[in-house]
Formats: sequence, C-alpha cells, structure tokens
Amino acid sequence: MIQTTTGTGSEIESKASLDTFTMLLSKLESRTAVIGVVGLGYVGLPLVKAIHDAGYPVIGFDVDATKVEKLKRGESYLKHLGDELTSAICGSPRFQPTADEADLKQADVIILCVPTPLGRHREPDLSFVLRSTELAARALRRGQLVVLESTTYPGTTRDEMQPILERTGLRCGVDFFLAYSPEREDPGRIGVSTSQIPKLVGGVDERSTELAMAFYTRVIQHVHRVDSAEIAEAAKLLENIYRAVNIALVNELKIIFDRLGIDVWKVIAAAATKPFGFQAFYPGPGLGGHCIPIDPFYLTWKAKETGYATKFIELAGEINSQMPSYVVSRVAEALNRVPKPVRGARVLVLGIAYKPNVDDVRESPAAEIIEQLVHHGAHIRYHDPHVPAFPEMRRHQIDLRSVALTPDELRQADCVLIITDHDRVDYDLVGREARLVVDTRNAMANVHEPRAVIYKA
Repeated sequence: MIQTTTGTGSEIESKASLDTFTMLLSKLESRTAVIGVVGLGYVGLPLVKAIHDAGYPVIGFDVDATKVEKLKRGESYLKHLGDELTSAICGSPRFQPTADEADLKQADVIILCVPTPLGRHREPDLSFVLRSTELAARALRRGQLVVLESTTYPGTTRDEMQPILERTGLRCGVDFFLAYSPEREDPGRIGVSTSQIPKLVGGVDERSTELAMAFYTRVIQHVHRVDSAEIAEAAKLLENIYRAVNIALVNELKIIFDRLGIDVWKVIAAAATKPFGFQAFYPGPGLGGHCIPIDPFYLTWKAKETGYATKFIELAGEINSQMPSYVVSRVAEALNRVPKPVRGARVLVLGIAYKPNVDDVRESPAAEIIEQLVHHGAHIRYHDPHVPAFPEMRRHQIDLRSVALTPDELRQADCVLIITDHDRVDYDLVGREARLVVDTRNAMANVHEPRAVIYKA
C-alpha cells in the first residue's frame, strides 16, 4: 500500500523547512557541520583558526592560488598573525585550503569574508560581495547556511544577496538560511584572538538567526543576538563612524591648538583623567585600514535613498582626508625654518603601514603623503620593519623599498617624518642622529633630551 502525504501546501512547506532547520542545527550542535570560509585575508584567516579551534572541519577558499599554496606549505602571508596560526591549522585533517570552488559544495555553512571598498566617487563597491554570493549560489543546496561578515550598508544581506541565492530555485528560510555577522578584527592587537572578540548575529528570518547563533556561540566566547540582519549591518557602521567622527574632532583640535601654541597630546592626556563622559581618541596623519576611511561612506550613500544628507559623517570624512596635506605643509614649514626648501630635500619616512606593528598598508595615509612630497620635489626614502617593499595599491604606484635605520641614514636626511609609530623603531637613535623630525604620532615624547629639532604634526 502506497502511503500518501496529506496536508495543505503551507503545512508541507513548513514541515520541510523545519526538517531542514533541524538537520543543520543537529550538525552544528555536534560540530560535524563543514564550514566554508570564502576569502582568506585579514578577516577570513583568523576566523578559520577560530572555527578550527572550536572543533569544526573547515574549508578555506580563496581565488588567490598563491595564498592557498602557502597555506598548504604551512607558510604565513599575513606577518602580524605569525607562523603559529598557520602551523596550528595547516597540518590538520580538519582544514582544507583550496582555490577550487567545487570544494565548497561540501560545506554546510558558507561564510563570506571579502573586501567592500569604495568606488572612484566614494560609492559602495559590492562587486566582491556579489561575486562571492554568486559563487555560494553555485554551491548552494538544501540545508545550508550562508553568512556575510563583510562591512556593508543596511539591506545588503536581504536585498542584494538573498535574490541571487534564490535564483537557484531554493527558498530562503525554507531550503537555505541567510544571516549577517560583522567582522571585528583588529590587526596587530596583541593577546586577543578572534574567538575572544564579541560577535553580533542577525538573520533575515528567525530560523536563520537561530542557526547562525548555534554556530557562532560554539566558536566565539560572547555572541549577541540582534533582531535582524539590518540591525547588525547598521551596528557595524555605527562602530566605525563613531571612531571616524571622534578622530576627525581631535584632528581638527590638533590644528587649532597648534596655532594657539598648545600641545594637543597633553590636552588629551589631561582630559582623559576624567573617569566618566570622556574617551580618548588621538590625532594622526590621516585614516588608514579598511574600516574607518571607508565604512562611513556606505551609510552616506544609503542615506541618500531616504533623501537625507549625512552632514556630520561627510564633514568628518572631509577633515580626516585633509590630514595628509596638513602633514606635508608641516614638513615644508619645518624645512623652511632650517632653512631648506622641500624641493631637493631628502625626507626619510618612518613607517608606511596604516597602524603600528603590522604589515598592513591598506588605505595608509603614507602613500598620499609620499606622493605629495615627491610632487613638491622631495627625495623620499623610507624605513618600515614590517613592510620591506611598497606593495601594489589601488590608487597609488610607489616604487620604494625599506632602507635600514642607521645613524648614517638619519644624518643624511634633511627631515625625518614619523607616520607610523612601530615599536621596533629605535626612537632614541632617531633623537640622537636626526637633525629635524616631524612627528605625527607623538612617538618622540619619551626620548630624553633629543638633539634633533622636533615638530609635531
């Protein structure tokens, strides 16, 4: 006797959805679910390590076959992570690095960790997100969870990714599940791993949120559930906009206080003694990295759909983007007092990474500062213990290699310009041997009785 299924179409669909949900939940709880991470860069590779440490089998996918081959050999291509990270996962039978997208079909969870840059006119460039979503769609099957970790504007997960995935004929919330959980990596931060940084999770529906929570709570120590993917997307933007606006404030105050003959660094230190209502932010030569210089403009673009102009965010962006030019003007001012014109001056730049103690030059203000100084006729050399050669950048082409920081190199420089305050730089040596130092990071503050003339910028 043939048994037939009875019930309405919606009841059958609901049962199918529940069965799919229950099956994946069981795999996540037992740590038998295979996790695929797309993009093995500053976000994806540390995430792979955290997932592996939690006991899940992991597939790490990247279109860059060179990265994959290095991982197979146990080599690190992100120096700030150290060789310990790659050696811990590369010999494991639970980790499979690959450049073959067909391998992602094994994955029960696919996590996208890809860049979200800006276009030429500061508009969001979602090309990496959309291409990786199409890649996930080609591997999509019933019972999978897809998660986006890349920073983006509210609505990306639901409005951009979901339609691409549903073109397969599979239905979100029924056949597959979709969520957003923003990355919070801080390259170079010592003593804190990915698993220790609190995580936000928001799905496009209730079951997607439940599954994403079931996964991340087994990988990350503290996971905070939010009501939707849009809230998680907006929260990530708020985090970085908060920093961009406050950095812009102190950058503007730096210029004002300098004209008043007041040391902004001492002002910040004094204000920071207040135990409530104040958080210290510090000025610099301009914003760098993938988050703060870029993410706020994802919201300014999205806000235009509502007819609202984000004046506060755009003003902060304007102030921060002017800082490289301000630094160049301070170099020219300092040289003029020697006196020495910028044209023909030999300038030794210390640090080209966007932040201390990393080899990351993404959006580093050093590139623009160097190009402006070259345009004014300066001869540039640089020293960075973490970046042996100026890498290829989207908007800059600079052919320079790091030189050794020696007494002779310092003595030959007409001006030493500190852009990044790496710990591995001997600032006492700089103070003894350099003639003129322009310091954008207050790195010379603890040098005792320097012989060099020091200007803060």
